[in-house]
Amino acid sequence: MPGVLILTPRRFADARGFFSESWNQRVMEEAGIEIAFVQDNHSLSRDVGTVRGLHFQSPPHAQAKLVRCGRGALYDVAVDVRRGSPSYGKWVGVELSADNGRQLLIPAGFLHGFVTREPDTEVIYKCSDFYAPECDGAVRFDDPDLGIDWGIEASAAVLSDKDRAAQSFAAFDTPFVWEG
Repeated sequence: MPGVLILTPRRFADARGFFSESWNQRVMEEAGIEIAFVQDNHSLSRDVGTVRGLHFQSPPHAQAKLVRCGRGALYDVAVDVRRGSPSYGKWVGVELSADNGRQLLIPAGFLHGFVTREPDTEVIYKCSDFYAPECDGAVRFDDPDLGIDWGIEASAAVLSDKDRAAQSFAAFDTPFVWEG
């Protein structure tokens, strides 16, 4: 998916555990990734099958995100909603876990969501803009037009009221435009 990257930082392990540099702006800029992150978020989901998403924050406060798992495991999903994009409405998903150390870099213009695979899963993510409640929105995680395979029955998902009431993908009027 154009712009979405799976990053796996190096880990230096010994008998005590490991050390990993989860973000280094200089290294990322040398790789052509120039995103200024301004906010870190940390969530805990107690139950397996907890779904958070599909969320977005619209312009002028659109957010790129760098997502990783601090404890447990999750399936992380990004959906391209940039009007005019060749991959509009398509999604990509990846397993993120404390064990595999992977991170998902999601540019602005994508819906984002995840489902937990283990109890007490912690998700830590960087955002390129501050939270702006007036720009906050959601699309149904189980929308049939998207066809995302979450690996769970939709009826078994643990959802917030916000996510339960999210709009359909067909009703979503995207504020994002693909810039080629």
